[in-house]
Amino acid sequence: MAKTTVATQLARLRKEREALERKEKALLAKTNDKVLGKIVALAKEAGLTAEDIAKAMRGTAGAGRAKAKAAGAKKGPLAGKKVAPKYRNPADHSQTWTGRGVAPVWAKALKDAGKLESAAI
Repeated sequence: MAKTTVATQLARLRKEREALERKEKALLAKTNDKVLGKIVALAKEAGLTAEDIAKAMRGTAGAGRAKAKAAGAKKGPLAGKKVAPKYRNPADHSQTWTGRGVAPVWAKALKDAGKLESAAI
């Protein structure tokens, strides 16, 4: 008898789940209709065609820029430019550091000691 009770409970829960899924789909459809209406209104206002929107959805708009960056293009106007050194190792004057990137061991030691500014050029 317990199996029958469990079976009926499971059947009832499945029906409830199906009803909730139908309600969820209906609510999503309403929301999607509202959003699509806004998108269509904005597209008309901007003079965009369905083809323009489809192209943007595929990600082909601006694909040339993505390819250029992937090919190793410079990231910014200062990328790859030489920068004058900002710090000099007091123990070995041939070692300098620009203050960018990973600090060399000697600069990190000075920084940890709070004396990095003493090595400023």
